[in-house]
Amino acid sequence: MSVQDTAVVFVHGLWLNGVESTLLRRRLAADLDCATHAFHYPSVSATMAEIGQRLAAFSARLDVRTLHFVGHSLGGIVLLRFFDQAPAVQPGRIVLLGAPVRGSRAARRVARWPLGAAILGNNIEAEVLQAPQRTWQGQRELGVIAGDLSMGLGRLFGDLGGPNDGTVSVEETELPGATDRIVLPVSHTGILFSSAAAQQAAAFLATGRFKSV
Repeated sequence: MSVQDTAVVFVHGLWLNGVESTLLRRRLAADLDCATHAFHYPSVSATMAEIGQRLAAFSARLDVRTLHFVGHSLGGIVLLRFFDQAPAVQPGRIVLLGAPVRGSRAARRVARWPLGAAILGNNIEAEVLQAPQRTWQGQRELGVIAGDLSMGLGRLFGDLGGPNDGTVSVEETELPGATDRIVLPVSHTGILFSSAAAQQAAAFLATGRFKSV
């Protein structure tokens, strides 16, 4: 069997399972002429170390020359932690979609509810509620897409602190060391269904830069 040229792995966020990424993955597959795959993991019950091991095994099964990664919300943080360990993965690029790399005001408010922290899970507590000061120092080019269409459940929990996607503020997605960054008029969930977000993600994966808007 010949090795394929390119594939994209999508990593979902909290409580999701990758099905919601179907339209995005179809658009990426068409724009990049490549295969796409959804990586599923138990976002509440598994530890970040366990998720990293699963992602390493998942990636190792993909026989391609170039392997890109796209992470939505918590999935973006999964990718940052994964590449912190410098795994032996085929070369490629990374795009983060609405990832709360600097923490989340909305998540902190949910955690104050009775059983709130348990509902969010240990990964949110460690990686979002107590978010470390993150800087991207990986060898891969990494792009950040944030949204500023304030529509989402996060608005029910109070002020999100400036422009936001209804769940995560634009400021909370900022990652020093990222190769490029763009803000689009999309919501936190809507970014997965946005043709503009898909086009920008494809542009970055192909060239290492977003398109000018």
